[in-house]
Amino acid sequence: MNEPPIHAFAVGYEDVASAARRLEGHARRTPVMRSRSVDERTGAQVYFKCENFQRMGAFKFRGAYNALAQLTAEQKRHGVLAYSSGNHAQAVALAGRLLGLKAVIVMPLDAPQVKLAATRGYGAEVITYDPRTARREELAASIAKERGMSVIPPYDHAHVVAGQGTAAKELIEEAGPLDFLLVPCGGGGLLSGCAVAASHCSPGCKVIGVEPEAGDDATRSFRARTLQSCHNPDTIADGARTPSLGKITFPLVLQYVHDMLTVSDTELLRSMFWIWERMKIVIEPTGALAASALLEGKLDARHDYKGSRIGVVISGGNADIKALCRFI
Repeated sequence: MNEPPIHAFAVGYEDVASAARRLEGHARRTPVMRSRSVDERTGAQVYFKCENFQRMGAFKFRGAYNALAQLTAEQKRHGVLAYSSGNHAQAVALAGRLLGLKAVIVMPLDAPQVKLAATRGYGAEVITYDPRTARREELAASIAKERGMSVIPPYDHAHVVAGQGTAAKELIEEAGPLDFLLVPCGGGGLLSGCAVAASHCSPGCKVIGVEPEAGDDATRSFRARTLQSCHNPDTIADGARTPSLGKITFPLVLQYVHDMLTVSDTELLRSMFWIWERMKIVIEPTGALAASALLEGKLDARHDYKGSRIGVVISGGNADIKALCRFI
């Protein structure tokens, strides 16, 4: 695939600012946490944006609510359909309930049980599929056409990306200018939105995306500047089992992101449990991606960051405790 054009972008900072106003009173302004142990271990000043405390437990609520709130009256009447392994599913389900919309969610059979249960708990209809034999995008499109519903994809949607960018906007407003911002990456919605926000709120900040080693499509795409894919990657970070960056997110990543890093599942779990123990907060594997890159020294080989001010987005806290206990 040819390199996408980088002269016209679907999302700009004004879209992030508009999303922030739209989310006021609906999304939580999540805390920014510090850790002396982390600062001593890294030799930097580290600021954690804790989206594990967001409504439904992850940053996804920001993008989902921003997208659903802008639907027309006719679209709202017919309802919405989303596909997701978990957090986007819960986010659309909750946003739909708050806005009085019917929500149908297409989820893989192997999605964490805690996320399946929570999605149903928010009132959504859940339709499961086998990821080994079906493509969620095709299944979702078929159901949406049959029912006349609007599809809200998990990351490749301008309103979703703008909503996710409000996390970085809030972080920089509270912590002040940053030298680095580390952000988890699956399909690039959070990463591209935060990168757009950082470019305006903290000029000079280097934005770095972090994804699982087993699902390194975004890293390969970033290096090659052509879109790469990875079908159903086998990683504990279920929120990053995306096949590729999207048509909207890929150009934004190329334009606004400065580097990409990967972490193995072993490194990811080690960092996640360390944060559970030292910072006393529960985060999920995907939510620990950015923190793991810092704690496991992935930044050391590529960047001189000692003494720097580093923002780290913890993207979610919907951990399946029973499933994760076997790794302790």
